[in-house]
Amino acid sequence: MVAALNETLLDESRIPAVIADVQTLIDEEVSDKSGASGLALKGGYATVKKLGPTIVPAAIEGLLPEFVTKLEPYWQAFAASGESAFSEYLVARGDEVADSLLGVTDERIENSERTAIKKVYSTLRPSAKKNVIEALPRLGVLVQKHVG
Repeated sequence: MVAALNETLLDESRIPAVIADVQTLIDEEVSDKSGASGLALKGGYATVKKLGPTIVPAAIEGLLPEFVTKLEPYWQAFAASGESAFSEYLVARGDEVADSLLGVTDERIENSERTAIKKVYSTLRPSAKKNVIEALPRLGVLVQKHVG
């Protein structure tokens, strides 16, 4: 049986590198966006980062266990499938994976008392699923890097 993601991605010795790589993934995904929705996403992300330089890394650290839990069934099914690229496995199930991951942030934002972040999230949420689906190739590579 393949190791559970929480045993690898959430291992204390790996957490700093995983968080740094997730932040890089987010930065690259935001940077790649274009058009009006890309402009809105870039603006919203810049606003969040201006609110505090530790907000993004702290959010990643706080959400990572829940994201890992959501990714676990996909990782186990991928490992059993014999496929070689987790990124391709995730992309093939993009809608389902994106909905699962967004459930984590939706719940967190709903329970947040930070009105500025809630406001930014509410403006970005309509395009979030598309953005998460577009990030799945990088996410799959990131997971395999840290697990492999």
